[in-house]
Amino acid sequence: MSILIKPIITEKATMQSEVLNAYAFEVNTKANKVEIKKAVEAAYGVSVEKVRTINVRPDRKTKYTKTGVQHGKTNAVKKAIVQLAEGETIDLYANM
Repeated sequence: MSILIKPIITEKATMQSEVLNAYAFEVNTKANKVEIKKAVEAAYGVSVEKVRTINVRPDRKTKYTKTGVQHGKTNAVKKAIVQLAEGETIDLYANM
């Protein structure tokens, strides 16, 4: 089971990484905070102080077409905001 799926690179996440030294990741929906902490420490070689998680519900959409009503939804996602120890950073752009 892969715990870290991908880093989240948005304006808000970039601001948090610069100001609060906190980085956002999309993680497996079944992963807990302890597993996320161990995965980030192993993948990036940093020490993690705090992990906060967010479960994002799926968006449901309905559209009316000639063939009838079409229903759809997006996938549920779990996000983790990982705060690092003072003086440590993660370079998310190095592996791109």
